[in-house]
Amino acid sequence: MSNDRILLARIGAPHGVRGDVRLFVFADDPDSLKRYKPLTDETGKRVFKVKTLRPAKDHFVARIEGVDTREAAEALTNTGLYVTRDLLPEPEDEDDFYHADLIGLAAVTTEGAAFGKVVAVHDFGAGDIIEVAPEDGGKGGAKTLMLPFTRAVVPTVDIKGGRIVVDPAEWAREEAPPPEADRG
Repeated sequence: MSNDRILLARIGAPHGVRGDVRLFVFADDPDSLKRYKPLTDETGKRVFKVKTLRPAKDHFVARIEGVDTREAAEALTNTGLYVTRDLLPEPEDEDDFYHADLIGLAAVTTEGAAFGKVVAVHDFGAGDIIEVAPEDGGKGGAKTLMLPFTRAVVPTVDIKGGRIVVDPAEWAREEAPPPEADRG
């Protein structure tokens, strides 16, 4: 997917029996989902309108226009809601960016060596993860590497320069078990 469309939310499982859905919102302002038009799926072919939105424990509960049954809500599970980038404000400073801006950037080490290319950004709930296709094309065993998107592991994001800087040694330190861990 190109970065001309931005993922604002992902539909989760149904909530109740009348067509409401759990909605995981990635936008700073969840109410913006009711204002942005059109909201589409990944293909851009299906259009959605959020009629109501209310907060829940770790997500929102939404009513989507035209979704009136639990079965219709189930059919939308894991559907992303996207908006075209031109409808969104530009980031205010160089430390702000959309996740879509990262996809396609070159990844280099802190020493300047080629490391790979960013192919995806994931949010599994415990913090952002960047997925990098290694420079060697996976010959080292991994087709892609998942790195925590923290300042320690990714100290520099240079959108204009088309690259991120990664510190694989810091990533290994974060992943290593504590010294006192039982290896037996």
